[in-house]
Amino acid sequence: MEGTIVPSKSAKSILKLIIPIIILVILLTVVIIDGYVIVEPGYRGVIVTLGKVSPKVLDEGFHFKLPFIQEIIPMDVKVQKAQSEETASSKDLQTVKAIIAVNYRLNPEMVHKLYEDLRLSYKEIIVEPAIAESLKSVTAQFTAEELISKRSEVSSKVKEALGKKLSNYYMILNEINITEFKFSDEFNAAIEQKQIAEQQALKANLDLQRIRIEAQQLIEQAKAQAEALKIQKDVVTPELVELRKVEAQLEAIKKWDGKLPSVTGSGAVPFIDINELTK
Repeated sequence: MEGTIVPSKSAKSILKLIIPIIILVILLTVVIIDGYVIVEPGYRGVIVTLGKVSPKVLDEGFHFKLPFIQEIIPMDVKVQKAQSEETASSKDLQTVKAIIAVNYRLNPEMVHKLYEDLRLSYKEIIVEPAIAESLKSVTAQFTAEELISKRSEVSSKVKEALGKKLSNYYMILNEINITEFKFSDEFNAAIEQKQIAEQQALKANLDLQRIRIEAQQLIEQAKAQAEALKIQKDVVTPELVELRKVEAQLEAIKKWDGKLPSVTGSGAVPFIDINELTK
């Protein structure tokens, strides 16, 4: 037809050559892009080949993989945190609410098994239910008061129970923290009244001890005085008695003004007995 451009044979040959080259370049580009993977720090790579999990785990760094055939699933092996508020019961059937924070991590060597069993839902399927179950099993062993007074022992038992549960699913427990125990208002009021009663009893006991100490001190003082009197009695001799009499007579003479008592009647001078003056 007039106006129609018909490609020459040479042009057709060039197109036939260029198209495969373009397709090959695209394929090579895709292969290059999808032929390697970089596992970031703090992660491990799980190899999935055509839907099957490989027992080999990729460490951090650069790795080759089969394009379109293998998929690398990154698994976080850094320390992870799970925190929740749980409601449980004590040994004496008191309702207790606790806020518990848990630090855990995946076992780097077993992430392929974890992914094979749970995929990436391990926190919802295993960790959170295990925290609740461990806490409830331990609080049931203690009374409400013991949960407060023996808090470190409670935490230790919860950690032990939770650690066993997580280890069954290739996870490692680092630490737990029970940040708060909450009880009912009635129980809190009962605890407050008990503390007041204990303080009053302690004060009364201290007062009783003080009274006993003071009484014992008085007894000791009386004993000391009695002992002193006994010692004084033991050292009194007849010579000491006579000496005291003479001292008394001398004291009486010192006090006498030298005047004889006046008399009426016969005018005889009365006899003065010095011993009488000293009485």
